[in-house]
Amino acid sequence: MSTTKVNVDGMLLFEQPFARVPYENYRKVFRASQRNIEKELGSVLSLSNDLQKRSMANEGNVEEAVKAVDGMIGRVENLKRKLSDLQENNGKPTLDVILERLHHLANLETLPTTNCADHSRWADTRLDRWLVDWALRGGRHQTARTLAQERGIETLVDIDLFMDIHRIESALRRHSCAEAIAWCSENKTALRKIKSTLEFELRLQEYIELARARKTQEAITYSRKYLISWQETHLSQIMQASALLAVLPSTNCGQYKRLYDNSRWISLIQAFRLAAYTLNSLSTEPLLNLALYAGLAALKLPACYDHNPNVNCPVCDPNIRVLANEVPYSHHTNSTIVCRLSGKIMDEDNMPMAFPNGYVYSREALEEMAAKNDGKVTCPQSNHTCDFSALKKVFVS
Repeated sequence: MSTTKVNVDGMLLFEQPFARVPYENYRKVFRASQRNIEKELGSVLSLSNDLQKRSMANEGNVEEAVKAVDGMIGRVENLKRKLSDLQENNGKPTLDVILERLHHLANLETLPTTNCADHSRWADTRLDRWLVDWALRGGRHQTARTLAQERGIETLVDIDLFMDIHRIESALRRHSCAEAIAWCSENKTALRKIKSTLEFELRLQEYIELARARKTQEAITYSRKYLISWQETHLSQIMQASALLAVLPSTNCGQYKRLYDNSRWISLIQAFRLAAYTLNSLSTEPLLNLALYAGLAALKLPACYDHNPNVNCPVCDPNIRVLANEVPYSHHTNSTIVCRLSGKIMDEDNMPMAFPNGYVYSREALEEMAAKNDGKVTCPQSNHTCDFSALKKVFVS
């Protein structure tokens, strides 16, 4: 039973973004509600104080007071309508996603063993989620959406998030920073916490494009409005960028040529993607890749690269071996010997048996072979044939 017990803690290591993404979405809904409340109630409070001062000073009349109160009531009703729409269209759907995902994770605690049917279904759903994640990161959005719909896991995958990331990256490829800057504005507090300089780099790029177009006056105005506020941390970059007004885009001077180089747009895309992934606790690699790497690292042995691959070993497969090249060899305090014939582990209940030429296989596999061949067994590696009685037991210390 212990070997098939569900390792809940280990399985949850991959699930942080699964729970974090909808949580961050709900935080955005909360902040939007908070901004609306502060804006509308602030205005109501200001009008109320003004009305109170005028009343105490015996200024104004009843009609003006009634009109002011009606205005405050209208603002409160407008606020109520905004909050209701926000909750109905964004808050409730996001909260439903959070609850469904937490319920999905909670099911892990109820699984008795890895051999039960419920665990297989849970693992299949997780694999589908990882496949959707892999497709979304690779830009295969329609494939991801179709798979999610067919498997009924739309609420368990982050299609909207990756579509939004793709939209902003596409804008950057078109050399437009507006969408990414708007995203930075929405996530200003979170970006400040991770000490991201993405917004500065975007502002700098917009300034560079003005300099490239030789719009000198507009570039100066832009610099004063958006770059000067960064001078405490990026003064040297701002000073270097200022010189672009006197340097043509065709320059061969290294430091200015790099600023004008279009490869900066690729760097901006990478920086934006990293910031978006970090804010949502997403790994830079697809979860499917990470799971494969973990599995391959547990299985990879030097023997996987010899001239006689084991057909039962995933790492020995030529296609998977390419992925295994990037992971270290497995480390086992106690070795596990697997029979090349049957793929079963050799232990005290299925002892290893050695041919006279030294090749070793499990007793169960050799007994089955001997039963089919009048007591004869043949080594598949060397084609050496002998009686089953000629085999020797192997004791591994």
